[in-house]
Amino acid sequence: MNIDVLYTWFMGLGTEYGVNPLIFGVIYVGAIPLFTISLAWLVRNLKQKKPVAFPALFTGFFFISAYLYLIIAGRNVPFWVYLFIAALVVFGAWSTIAKIRKQVSQTEDT
Repeated sequence: MNIDVLYTWFMGLGTEYGVNPLIFGVIYVGAIPLFTISLAWLVRNLKQKKPVAFPALFTGFFFISAYLYLIIAGRNVPFWVYLFIAALVVFGAWSTIAKIRKQVSQTEDT
């Protein structure tokens, strides 16, 4: 894999869609630990039967934060990107809910 081709493609996204690809990348990578922390907070609250509204909101926000930047700051974003983002959100939500249910059921079994 040629790193120059990947770099050129990644940086070209900024020109094509009117976003700073470095900002997108920083938001994308930077949200990963925050998503993980908020997911752990959500699971802990579920296990302790505490309110889950705020942890769920934070978890969802960190999951889609980079894509929100793309939608808000971008221009000329093709329709398929919105569909792709929607699919990512649906898949991520489904995956996260499945993971939470699994962890909660494991805790209840012990």
